[in-house]
Amino acid sequence: MKVTYLGHASLLIETAGKKLIVDPFISPNELAKDINIDELEADYILITHGHQDHVVDVEAIAQRTGATIISNFEIVSYYGEKGLNGHPMNHGGKFTFDFGTLKYVNAIHSSVLPDGTYAGNPGGFVLWNKEGKIYIAGDTALTMDMKLIPATCGDLDLAILPIGDNFTMGYEDAKIAAQYLECNTIMGYHYDTFPPIKIDKAAATRYFKQSEKSLLLPNIGETIDIDTV
Repeated sequence: MKVTYLGHASLLIETAGKKLIVDPFISPNELAKDINIDELEADYILITHGHQDHVVDVEAIAQRTGATIISNFEIVSYYGEKGLNGHPMNHGGKFTFDFGTLKYVNAIHSSVLPDGTYAGNPGGFVLWNKEGKIYIAGDTALTMDMKLIPATCGDLDLAILPIGDNFTMGYEDAKIAAQYLECNTIMGYHYDTFPPIKIDKAAATRYFKQSEKSLLLPNIGETIDIDTV
């Protein structure tokens, strides 16, 4: 299982012969200017919630690739009315796809689509198969519900957490989240894209080391191999 950072909260996950893009916000992101959405391939698009900085490239990628959109019922219905394929989920539910098992879990945030359409409740995903197990938090505050993830899904190989503060938890709360998740390897995302979420990356890394947990901050376009973390 490989995770490539596409900037902001956007990811490309390659596993079980499939390609999954998470929350594509790429074309407007100056920091991700070297990522060409017209060259990205996708079998699935996972959407944690409806905010513009998570969905702006969904239609372009889905129309070109025929990818299946996976999100909550409201978001999948919204894109279904545009003729795009989707698989709806809701909180606490899991489903086994051809790439592995996916569980839709809670997130504490807000959610509305760019045109004002109601986008249901925000969420995150836990993905597992024989290649590994990862948690993609989406935009969220620190929440006690994170303790349910190891209890219901088992040990995580990697947790991907927002660390930019202001709109989500910051890296201090993310370290507590790592404890709740019982996960020693964290990948940070949702930071530096806009002025309110710029962080001191060196300070964040030092803060995590105090608890002997590892904070990975990959460059945009860099890939993390789950087998090596």
